[in-house]
Amino acid sequence: MSKMLASIVGVLALFLGATVSSQTKADSDIRVTLLGTGTPIPNPDRFGPSTLVEAGDQKLLFDAGRGATIRLRQILVAKKAIMTKIDVLFLTHYHSDHTVGIPDLWLTGWLNNSRTEPFHVIGPVGAKSLMANLEGAYAPDIKIRIEDEKLPPDGVATVAEEFEKDGVVYSQDGVKVIAFTVDHGAAIKPAVGYRIEYRGRVVVISGDTRYSQNVIKYSTDVDLLIHEVCAARPELLSSSPYMQRVMDHHTSPREAGLVFALAKPKLAVFSHLVFLGSDKIPPPTVDDIVAGTRETYSGPLQVGEDLMSFEIGDTVTVRQRNP
Repeated sequence: MSKMLASIVGVLALFLGATVSSQTKADSDIRVTLLGTGTPIPNPDRFGPSTLVEAGDQKLLFDAGRGATIRLRQILVAKKAIMTKIDVLFLTHYHSDHTVGIPDLWLTGWLNNSRTEPFHVIGPVGAKSLMANLEGAYAPDIKIRIEDEKLPPDGVATVAEEFEKDGVVYSQDGVKVIAFTVDHGAAIKPAVGYRIEYRGRVVVISGDTRYSQNVIKYSTDVDLLIHEVCAARPELLSSSPYMQRVMDHHTSPREAGLVFALAKPKLAVFSHLVFLGSDKIPPPTVDDIVAGTRETYSGPLQVGEDLMSFEIGDTVTVRQRNP
């Protein structure tokens, strides 16, 4: 196939994809897309943790792990890359696998005069320091591009908001975001989850957490509950104190099942799947995670994959897209 023909085919495929997305969005109140469902360990099939929520005309991103900008580019919502259209980036906590994609999202979205307004970030205490330090780190690049490419300074500016307690942290055009504290371990504070409300539909993103009553409190009877999960074989945990420490900061499949059974969401979804293994002891499989969850939960369950989306209206529709 010639390069020209390949380009035409590629553009046509993207155009058709965008058209289908706009049609299905009209039938739902909220669309959620899992941009990254992986961990700090590089994996081309599962990028770093990141979730896109589209509600009304709002496009909200929750965490920006490795590759978030690439995944956004893969799911065009209009003629421009969606990364230029993100209204707010929300952060759950400050582990690097949840924040390493911020410079790419922030700076790439500014190129070609694409973003002319400040990059908006909301997170628990620490968001202002994080963004101030990123601005300092990339100051030479920013200075050069403003002078050489004449890019608008407003488009690379940042606005960071912080909060210290549970409650509403964002309200715009009928979309409300509520932050709530979760338990990611004694040393990992602050750590939060988010509840997104729009037109009577509700989505909850647990963030990184151990079994948490607060997740159950804010997730009861929601349309979609997206929860992290961590699994390891018993022989690995008994032989590796480090792996046991990692496990102790997350929710096991059985514990996640208890959360789902008590919260009773229309659909429970696993994302940020932490599969622990070693050279000698293989990690658990997706089937193992499902089996562990089924010990305590028998309701609707979906194991997330990158670019899987959920359209939330009277029902919750799952759509899979191969990265």
